Amino acid sequence: MEALMQQRATTVPAPSDVLGHPRGLAYLVFAETWERFSYYGMQALLVLYMGQQLLLPGHVDRVGGFAAFRTWIEHVYGPLSSAALASVIFGLYAGGVYLTPLAGGFIADRFLGRTVTVTIGAVLMAAGHLLMAFELTFLLALTCLLLGVGCFKGNIASQVGELYGPGDLRRADAFQIYFLGINVAVIVSPLVCGTLGQKVAWHWGFGAAGVGMLAGLAVYLSGRRWLPASRPRARASARGPGTLSRSDWSKVFVLVALLPVMALSELGNQQIYNSYLVWGDAQYARTFFGFEAPVTWLLSVDAFIALAMILAVVAFWRMWSRKHPEPDEIVKLAIGAAISALAPLLLALGSLRAAATGERVSLAWGLGFHLVNSLGYALLFPVGLALYSRASPRAIGGLMIGVYYLHLFLANMTVGRLGGLLETLGGGPFWLLHSGLIAAGCAILVVFAVAFRPVLAPTTEASQE
Repeated sequence: MEALMQQRATTVPAPSDVLGHPRGLAYLVFAETWERFSYYGMQALLVLYMGQQLLLPGHVDRVGGFAAFRTWIEHVYGPLSSAALASVIFGLYAGGVYLTPLAGGFIADRFLGRTVTVTIGAVLMAAGHLLMAFELTFLLALTCLLLGVGCFKGNIASQVGELYGPGDLRRADAFQIYFLGINVAVIVSPLVCGTLGQKVAWHWGFGAAGVGMLAGLAVYLSGRRWLPASRPRARASARGPGTLSRSDWSKVFVLVALLPVMALSELGNQQIYNSYLVWGDAQYARTFFGFEAPVTWLLSVDAFIALAMILAVVAFWRMWSRKHPEPDEIVKLAIGAAISALAPLLLALGSLRAAATGERVSLAWGLGFHLVNSLGYALLFPVGLALYSRASPRAIGGLMIGVYYLHLFLANMTVGRLGGLLETLGGGPFWLLHSGLIAAGCAILVVFAVAFRPVLAPTTEASQE
C-alpha cells in the first residue's frame, strides 16, 4: 500500500506556477479559506442565536423534531434550562465536526475519491448554512453541516499534501500557507457574519455564511484540473497497512491515552465559542461613543492574537535552540497547559471585581485572557499535531492524525456540559473551575512527560518501511 501511495504521489506534477508552488495550492487555499469563513461565521452566532431567540417560547415550538431531540438530550444530561440546553447542543455540534472527518476520509479512500467527497461536503455545508436561516429546519441544518464538514475537512487538507512528491520540502511551506488562509477566515468571519447576525438579523448572518461556502465550492470546482488525481485507494489495492510492532503498539496506546489529557488542557480555548460569548455578551463593557460592539468581534481579536502568538512562539524556539536544546513536544505541551490554566483565572478575577463594584467587566480583562490563552494554545494544538505526526507508526500515520482530532471532540463535549453551570455558579466560580481543570491536565501531562518519555521521545523513533 505504501509503495502504491508513493507511486501515486510521484505521478502528480508539481510545477512552480504560483509563488514557487503548484497552481492547485492556490485553489485549495482559497476554497478552504471560504469554507472556514462560513464555518466560523456560523459558529460565532450559533450559541447566541439559540439562547436569545431559537430556544425561547414561541420559537422553539417551530423547530421540526425538536421535542424528541430535547427528550433524548435530557435523558442523557438531565433537565436543562434553555441556556444550558444551548450550551449542550453547541458542544454536540462542535464536537461532532471533529468526529465525522474520520468517516469522510474512509469514504474518500474506499469509495468516492477525494474530489467527489469534497464536492459533496461543500454542497451539504452550503445547504446547511442556508437552512439555518429558518427555524423549522434548524436540526436538518446542523445535520447537513456535520456531514458536510466530515466530507470536506480532512480530504481537502490531504489534497494539499498530494500536490507534492515524496521528499518535496515545499510541502511544509504549503501547509503554512494553507493555515494562513484559515487564520484570515477566522479573523474576518465574525466581523462579517457576527455583525450581520447581531446588528441586522440572525438569518442575514447565516445567509452570509452560506454565500461564503458557495464561493468556496465555486473556487474548488474551477481548479479541478490543477488538483491531484482522485481515485479511491481501495480500488487499486485491497491490502491493508503493515503489521505493527510491539514498539508501535506502545506508541499508539500512549497517544490514545493522551487524548483526554489534551482535551482537559484545551477547555478554556474551546469554551470561547460557547459560554464565553454568552457570559461576555452579558458582562463586558462594550459601548464606545454610543455604539455597542457585538461580542462576536472578540472572536476576530482572538484569531488575530492567536496568529501573532504562533509566530512569536516559532521565533522564540528558534532563538532558544541557538544556545539550548529544544524540549520535546510533550514538555512543550505541559508548558502550554500551565500557561492556558492562567487564562480563565483572569476572567474569574474580572468577574469577581465586577461583582464587588457593581460595574461591568472591563475589556482589559478580556484582552489579557485572549493573550494568555493564545500563548498557551500556540504550545498546545500545533505542538500536539507535530507529536502525533512524528510519533505515530508510519503504517497508520494518516489514521492517527484523525485520532488526534478526537481530543477536540472530547473537549467540546465537555465544554458543552460545563456551559450549563454558568447560570448556577456565576462568572467567578465558573472560570475558576475551568482554570482548575486545565491545571489538572497540566499535572497529568507532567506525569506523561516523565513516565512515557522513552516511548514518545524523538530518539526512540524507529524507521518504518
